Amino acid sequence: MIREIKYDDLKGLLQLYRQLHDNPLPEEDDKLLSLWDRILADKEQHIIVAEEDGKIVSSLVVVIIPNLTHNQQPYALIENVVTDSDYRKRGLATSCLNYAKDLALRENCYKLMLLTGSKSESTLKFYEQAGYNRKDKTAFIQWI
Repeated sequence: MIREIKYDDLKGLLQLYRQLHDNPLPEEDDKLLSLWDRILADKEQHIIVAEEDGKIVSSLVVVIIPNLTHNQQPYALIENVVTDSDYRKRGLATSCLNYAKDLALRENCYKLMLLTGSKSESTLKFYEQAGYNRKDKTAFIQWI
């Protein structure tokens, strides 16, 4: 099932995020829960998940960004795409990407951008097969 995240999904999402750049599992304290509340309250931020057997097995974040150019149409940015290693090659990430695209279309976005830290050619080809290209824009990152 592909859907947007719910409040009770935090633990499952954090477990999945351990497979994203070897993120450590954070302590579930007031600071984390406050951040979680803030993320869920943000109407422009959407966490899309694939759930199987009651477990979150794939996810991405899509943010709708208001914009003053392109006839004041917003654009969308996708980050943190991850699928549990035991559930890969089953179309779950593609389904999450399609859900994000449908959301961006409903929000009247004029473009959907995706950033990945992966240099793996198979991952890059996966994104191209999902409809993204790496030719139109150049991304620059400054870590702070």
